[in-house]
Amino acid sequence: MSPRTEVIAAAFLATMAMPAMAQDVLLTVTAGGNTHHYDLEALQELPVTEFTTSTNWTEGEVTFTGVALATLLAEAGVEDGSVMATAINDYAVEIPVAEVTEDAPIIAYMQDGEILSPRDKGPLWVVYPFDSDPEYQTEIAYSRSIWQLDRITGAE
Repeated sequence: MSPRTEVIAAAFLATMAMPAMAQDVLLTVTAGGNTHHYDLEALQELPVTEFTTSTNWTEGEVTFTGVALATLLAEAGVEDGSVMATAINDYAVEIPVAEVTEDAPIIAYMQDGEILSPRDKGPLWVVYPFDSDPEYQTEIAYSRSIWQLDRITGAE
């Protein structure tokens, strides 16, 4: 590995271990020609939703804290259709608005009281309360539980 490559790799790994800084834009929501940018502080100012559940990707029960996707969609004026939730690596899933409730899914920014870092599926993770209802224990719900979420786009 060249010295330049080593420096770039070290810098990348350092950012993966760090939690997001409050002033960094973590999430961009675009719908109806409007764009909303949220840093950690802006997300934390919205009504908080929290639940404890097990997941396919964690050990035991985990407490997730975040904002309901329904809250973000309401702020963006999205009332029907579907939205595309996209991760940093461009993995994207479609979520029908009719299937979004005040309780699920949430856009989690904390796990067990710790801010999510990119290394730990953060800074944002779409999470359902899997243990609360068998309807969340499906391949569809699991596939929509994307981590490293950075943008949500509504149909134009």
